[in-house]
Amino acid sequence: MKIGVLYGGWSAEREISILSGKKVASALRNRGYDVIEIDVGRDIPQVLEKNPIDIACIMLHGKPGEDGTIQGLLETMDIPYTGSGVLSSALCINKVFTKKILLSSGIPTPPFRYPVSADIVPMDLPYLIKPVLEGSSVGITIVREKDEHYKAVQRANEYGDSFAEKYIDGREITIGILGDMALPILELISKNEFYDFEAKYTQGMTEFIIPARLDDEMTEKVKNIALKAHSALECRDFSRVDFMVDGEDIYVIEINTIPGMTDLSDLPAEAKEIGIEYDELVEEILKLALERPK
Repeated sequence: MKIGVLYGGWSAEREISILSGKKVASALRNRGYDVIEIDVGRDIPQVLEKNPIDIACIMLHGKPGEDGTIQGLLETMDIPYTGSGVLSSALCINKVFTKKILLSSGIPTPPFRYPVSADIVPMDLPYLIKPVLEGSSVGITIVREKDEHYKAVQRANEYGDSFAEKYIDGREITIGILGDMALPILELISKNEFYDFEAKYTQGMTEFIIPARLDDEMTEKVKNIALKAHSALECRDFSRVDFMVDGEDIYVIEINTIPGMTDLSDLPAEAKEIGIEYDELVEEILKLALERPK
């Protein structure tokens, strides 16, 4: 069996995708698999025609990996793949549609406004302006003063459409899902204003606390919400659900269908807490995809 690890692409997360992909490819080789690495470009259909694979391990962060595009291509070419399907991927990368489904499923998420105008303040301060279709905190600004709004929208709009979300001043936590299991809760303490791109991918910029500083009742409650969100968006194999917790209030911020798999990423750290080393984690994700009915 030949496994194609797909990474790279053309999103703002390209460099992180390459880091994740190369590390995943190395892990699979360590476990004895025949692996081919594919840096995804616009010619990906021709590349896959010339380099036949039995299954694709998708490590493309952002578009075209997390928006359903590559999944649709692989299904057209009858190539199995890891992770969520076309619909789930397309919904989860769109933060506005994610929030609508969360709310319709009874899952709490911060209040938001969409669409937003660069000329009109959309809600009470403070709030965040976010790109609708980006990950890794790319293009996000916390707006604390009205005169910051215009530049925040302009910045987010560099990556497409944008929306406003109420700023929650609380603990930032994240929960990885592996199969039907919620991994230990990771609490993130960033040295920056929030867990932004720099804090995510710069050594020493974020403190990881595992397990998070939550009591047993809150821990169980948050894990159940994470699993419910994963299911509501029809995610599969693995995902990562991000939260803000303010006292007793719990808010789902977003769901990542292809979480980072670098040395500094959250999901591997959570798995390691329960004795699942990196290589084993990667193989388990692969096995979940292989066990899926065709």
